[in-house]
Order: sequence, then C-alpha cells, then structure tokens
Amino acid sequence: MKSVAEILKLSPVIPVLTIESADTAVPLARALLAGGLRVLEVTLRTDAALAAISAIARAVPEAVVGAGTVLNADDYKRACDIGARFVVSPGLTDTIRDVARKHTVPLLPGVATASEIMRGLEAGISHFKFFPAESSGGAAAVKAFAGPFAQVRFCPTGGVTPDNARDYLALKNVVCVGGTWLAPKQLVDSQDWAAITELASAAAALGK
Repeated sequence: MKSVAEILKLSPVIPVLTIESADTAVPLARALLAGGLRVLEVTLRTDAALAAISAIARAVPEAVVGAGTVLNADDYKRACDIGARFVVSPGLTDTIRDVARKHTVPLLPGVATASEIMRGLEAGISHFKFFPAESSGGAAAVKAFAGPFAQVRFCPTGGVTPDNARDYLALKNVVCVGGTWLAPKQLVDSQDWAAITELASAAAALGK
C-alpha cells in the first residue's frame, strides 16, 4: 500500500469525480489514465460512487483510485472494503483520525486554517488537502503556510482550474492539485472519452 505522499507524486492533477452511473466508471478511468493521470478521486456524493470505485479497482488496476468526501467511519470502512487505495476527507475529526489509524489505506484530510494544520501535525499527518482552496485564500495562502509549516505539503482543491493550477503547482509546498474540470457531465453523458483524454493530457502537462 502506497503512502499518501507517494500517491500524490504520481500525477500533477487528481481528477475529482462525481460519478452518476457505475457503467461509466471504467471507460472514464481508462480515458483519464490514457491522458496521463494515474490517481483518481471518486467522491461519495452519489449512490453509484462505491460501485464505481469497486469497478475501477477491479478493471483498471494501474489506476490508483480513492474515495473522496469521506465524512465518517462507516464511509471510510466501506471505501476500504471495496478497493479504495486512499481516502480523502474535507476535514479532520477525531473519528476520522482514529479510523485512519486502524486501516492501512491512507488518509488525505482537508484543512483550511493554521489551527487545523497544527491539529493534523499532532496526529502525525504532514500531507493535506487545502480545501476549499480558492475561497480560503488561494495560492497566496498556501505560500504563506510554508513559513510556519515548512514540513507540510498540500493538494489544493476547490476552485482550482486550468487557468490557476500552475499558480499552485509552482509552489514548493504543493505536490499536486485536485480538479473537477477533467470529466464534464456533458462529455461523460455523451461518452466522449477521447475528449476527456485530451483534457487529461493537458492537465498532465501542467506538471512539466
């Protein structure tokens, strides 16, 4: 099992996916992978999410699929049971911290303030999702955190776009960013996997 630090280094952009139908999960994952994005976050915001994670884990093992929007211990356990290789939470509660310690599947918790980062550090965590990135101060805020928290690394997510992603990726304390623009609903609904691969290729190039 890879650590969060190892996983975040695999792609400059992590697609944050809200999958409405499990039938689209595998071709979507293959399209993103073909564009050079290995790490995929499937948010637990739809009834199809767990089935989608399971399908990707089985059919596209070269992709590293994780579960996002994990809010409680039950979500964490279910995600681990169906093949998620990492877990992303919008915040860090005592419950999420405790269940993460019991599982080998690593956690990427969300933070937006210095106090939240300090709480994570006390729990032995050094890699965080900075969320919601743009409304929490954007790249300037992430850059400022490098002073007091030199050991911390971030994956900014929330309001990150192709237009501002490079601002984040240029920072030494940013490993990658999370983005929702990689799988537009209209392209998924029309099964235009080639167009999604093009988006993924452009995103992968942001790290070069």
